This record gives sequence, structure tokens and C-alpha cells, in this order.
Amino acid sequence: MAKSLHWTGVCELKKEIIRKKKLSDEVRERLLAEIEEGHLPPGAPLPSERELMEALGVGRPAIREAMQSLQNLGLIQVRHGERPRVAEPQLDLLAEQLALTMHHVLTYDSNVLAQLKEARLLMEAQLARIAAEKATGTDVADLKAIVAQQAELTEETPRFMEMDGNFHGRLAEISGNLLMASVVRAIFAWLERFHPAAVRTTGLEKVTLEEHRAIIAAIEAGDGQAADQAMRHHLSRANTLYRPFDDPA
Repeated sequence: MAKSLHWTGVCELKKEIIRKKKLSDEVRERLLAEIEEGHLPPGAPLPSERELMEALGVGRPAIREAMQSLQNLGLIQVRHGERPRVAEPQLDLLAEQLALTMHHVLTYDSNVLAQLKEARLLMEAQLARIAAEKATGTDVADLKAIVAQQAELTEETPRFMEMDGNFHGRLAEISGNLLMASVVRAIFAWLERFHPAAVRTTGLEKVTLEEHRAIIAAIEAGDGQAADQAMRHHLSRANTLYRPFDDPA
């Protein structure tokens, strides 16, 4: 006879029904395993719906729901009239997904904002230092061109902000680490919603431009410490202007 389970001490088992996984989740995990193990490399077409239904023993709804989940993750591409294909790796897509995640997290947990600002400052200050070591003449010219465009857009807040993001993203690319550059762009994409309050305050557009030029000057001079400090000053000043839940309109 099987023994019954007895609990001793103060520990009590919380009553919670153990639920089976949805069929679509099982399908998604099977396909993920095929992708991760290299059986379905980037660009490869997936089996047809009918082939998947027969191979996995599930109905069309489970297949389609699993496909939608993989598409949302950016792992497959679905085009009308064609079989879904395994997506080519795209760091820009990672940035977009990270921005969406940040939006959700920061909307419901404002305490994370301070940590995000600190992480951004530490990361971009180090990237500015690296840029001072690695920047080529073309890199510096690109940064100057972005700031020159930004200087012409002080009365056009959305485009001024776009150039601001381009400046930080392009600077991060100089490191040669495209993953880091994507993260910088993703963080900026979310913080962008707080930025209008800064650029709409009289005189701060000019301050932003002066700070960008100071960062470029340090990079062009090959002075890593000065580039680090200039970026820290820039972001520390800007951080005080990021207020959660502001209406950007």
C-alpha cells in the first residue's frame, strides 16, 4: 500500500493545480529545439502546416499559435503565400524587443528607472572611452554630421530627439560591439518618451549640442578619460530630466 504524504513542522503545501502545457507551447518548444540544434538554420523553410500536423500529432490551431509565438520572438519570418522561414539574426530586432520589454517593466515598476539610468551612464561612459581609443576619421566625421543635423532641428522636437538617439547609437557602434550598440539604442528608445520635457525647456537644446560636441572633441583627441567624463556629465545632467509617466505630447 502506498504511503500517504505527511507534512511536519510549519511548512504547508500550497494548493495549486498542476496544469499541462498547451499543445501550441509543446509545438513551439519542439521547433525551438530544431532551430537551436542547427537542424533549421537561418533562412531555412519550416515544414508545411500539414507536415507539422502529421509529424507532431496536433491540429492546425496549435501549429498556427506556435508559429505566431515564434514570429513574435523574431525567430521566424512569415510571408504571404510562402512557407515560414527561420529568421536571420538581427540585432535591430533585439533592440526593438528590449525597448518593448523596458516599456512594460518601467510602466509598472518605476523603481527600475533609477537602475536603468545608472546602467546607461556606466555603459555609455565606457563606450565613449572605447570610442576615443578606436575612432577613425570617418567615425568622428559621422558624429559631427549628426550633431550638425541636430543643430538645425532645435525647433523640431521629434527630429531633434531622433538625431539625439542616432548620436548615441553611432558612438556605441565605434566600439565594434554591435550587441552593445543595439542595447544603447533600445534603452534610448524607451527613455525617449521622457526626453521632450528636456528639449522643450528654453536653452536646453543648446546645452545638449554643446555636450555632444565636448564628447566628440574628447574622442577626436583620443582622450579616453575626457570622453568618459564628458559622457558622464551629459547623462547625469539629462538623467535629472527623465520623469516617469510624463505625457510626451
